[in-house]
Amino acid sequence: MKTLKIFALPVAAAAALAAYSVPARAQGPVTAVEVAAPVVVKTIEAATSKKKTPKGDWMNGQVIHFDANTVIVSEVDNERAIHTFTYAPEMKDKVQQLVDAGGYQYGDKVKILHQSGQTVALKIVGKPSKPL
Repeated sequence: MKTLKIFALPVAAAAALAAYSVPARAQGPVTAVEVAAPVVVKTIEAATSKKKTPKGDWMNGQVIHFDANTVIVSEVDNERAIHTFTYAPEMKDKVQQLVDAGGYQYGDKVKILHQSGQTVALKIVGKPSKPL
């Protein structure tokens, strides 16, 4: 019996709201001309300039190890990210000259050009420090 008394008031309130609700009306009369009016869209001409194809990505790094076969660097922005690169065949002579002259030492800052997702260095830019 108590449960019926608890729910009697909310049920009566809901019934009163439903009985006195106002029906929804349209926003107003619409003519056929307004409905059939075309939508004006501006056309944008495509750019005709040539897009440069990316030759590779540059990575700023700090040398951890450098030898004639590989260079191991850590990223400047994230020291925990360590990358190992081998050299492209075109760079073998330049790298050998660098190794003969002392090469890059631990801590030297370099920029390495490589293809995205590849571990082959296409170009290395940086000033090697003098060996001890």
